[in-house]
Amino acid sequence: MTASVPGESKQSVEPRRRKSYPRAGRLLRRNDFERVYKLGRRQFSASITVFYLERRPGSDDRASVPGMMRVGFTVSRALGGAVQRNRMKRRLREAVRLTRPYPGGSVDVVINPKKVVLTVDFSVLLNEVGKAFVVIEKKLAGKEAGTDVQKQEVRESEA
Repeated sequence: MTASVPGESKQSVEPRRRKSYPRAGRLLRRNDFERVYKLGRRQFSASITVFYLERRPGSDDRASVPGMMRVGFTVSRALGGAVQRNRMKRRLREAVRLTRPYPGGSVDVVINPKKVVLTVDFSVLLNEVGKAFVVIEKKLAGKEAGTDVQKQEVRESEA
């Protein structure tokens, strides 16, 4: 046992570094959550529902960094006690940390888990969260491309 040998107990152990995303990358305020629910779009999967809403430049988001994805989580009391709800949030946070595109565009994302998040294999959860981010990026890019095409058509019709 190396713990009993003086001077050798921590030589081979690397210090743990916390790998989280910055506070500006988190959705924290109730108003932001409500805005995403009311005005945003939804993406469904087997174990999560993802709500997302693109932030407009010049909107009243003092806490947000332009061009950065903000992610929030909501877990209903119907899904279990505090221990189960916190476990779901921890699993989702880690899945988001590992799959999140950085910076990810100016979009707010709210993830609602289903009860199966507690029992599903973590690799499946990672896959679902990653797919949700890919779908969000594609839909937002398609929306931007669609507006560019419309602007081009208007310019051509005016000429």
